[in-house]
Amino acid sequence: MVVRIPSRAALLAGLALIAPLAHADDRADLARSTCAVLDQAVSTQPGGPLLLASYQPWQAKPPDIEALRNVAFTYDNALASIALFACGKPQSARRIADALVLAASSDPEYHDGRVRNAYAAGLSKDGAMVLPGYWSAERKAWNQDPYQVSFATGNMAWVALALLEAYRQSHSATYLAAARRVLDWTGKNTLDSKAPAGFVGGYFANPAGLVRQDWKSTEQNVDLAAAWTALDRLVPGADARAQAAIAGAFVTSQWDGKEGRFFIGTGPDGQTSDHDHSGLDAQIWPLIAMPRPSADWMRVLPFVDTAHGVAGGYGFNRGPDGLWTEGTAQVASVFVLRGSPKRATPLWPLLKKQQTEQGWLFATPQPRINTGLAIGPASVTNDFFYYHLPHLGATAWAAIAAKGVNPFAGP
Repeated sequence: MVVRIPSRAALLAGLALIAPLAHADDRADLARSTCAVLDQAVSTQPGGPLLLASYQPWQAKPPDIEALRNVAFTYDNALASIALFACGKPQSARRIADALVLAASSDPEYHDGRVRNAYAAGLSKDGAMVLPGYWSAERKAWNQDPYQVSFATGNMAWVALALLEAYRQSHSATYLAAARRVLDWTGKNTLDSKAPAGFVGGYFANPAGLVRQDWKSTEQNVDLAAAWTALDRLVPGADARAQAAIAGAFVTSQWDGKEGRFFIGTGPDGQTSDHDHSGLDAQIWPLIAMPRPSADWMRVLPFVDTAHGVAGGYGFNRGPDGLWTEGTAQVASVFVLRGSPKRATPLWPLLKKQQTEQGWLFATPQPRINTGLAIGPASVTNDFFYYHLPHLGATAWAAIAAKGVNPFAGP
């Protein structure tokens, strides 16, 4: 009997065939598991509009994150609704979209279409979404986090994107009307004509009253450019095109051709670009969100690898102190949508490693990572963090990336 031992070249060729299949399975497995856990989180609760907690239940009670318990951030839920449509789970997707419609139409203080940054997780109550808050045993008082009850322009743009996707999928005029109302509010209340013209950050709910945040964010203007463009594609209109053009022009103004990257936006004067900070989303979202992205913008990818790369994936800020799971999924999404799926190949197993047994993805494998950003005008330091907790936003972005859909532009 002659035993034929394959040559090294033949072995390598065989492994080369196996490896792509393994990575393809990683992507498919990630899509299945994230879609399943998102759908289960909605479908196991009684019927009706609801919002999901951004951070899933955990045991420890560190005082610095108690304010995050049972809080449903609107951005995370908008992502979850878009992801569920991509997963082929329209009933669950629409329950979240219905809650976002209520959020835009039933605020206890304002009746003009604005949406809070967060609400209490769970079902609607008496035809409205409940504002977030928690009881402080130390203060013996009910606490509301100022950021959570504030109004950020980018978060409202994402609400509009989710509602427009719900309209595409259902043809229900309710979603279209709510999306238009949210966008109209941003157009009337956050537009700043000072050069470079664009949309400011929103309004922060200080105890003494609302404070307009006059800085302009590249990421938030990307969100608005995408949302106004999506509205114009569904219901063509000169106003939507004009608003999209303003937001888009601001994004273009923040492109630094010399370094091949985007500035994160302006300082409080609304005019002076911040050259020091960098946000991963501001760097990569223009590549898939803007209606006519410049070919030159693809030069941002080497900057992203150098400035944001960490632990085989990507971090939030420049020179990151740890992996940002959500952002790593965003980069994978960009690679897939911009025709470079092979570059996403090593990211699928990395994302799978961040999953809990139930299928949620941790926001970061580190105990805590810093974004380099401050939460509000009263912050005396950079106090916006992500924690090693199962996170709705990270899970939804992983589903979106694995399914290969564009959350800014629909199927």
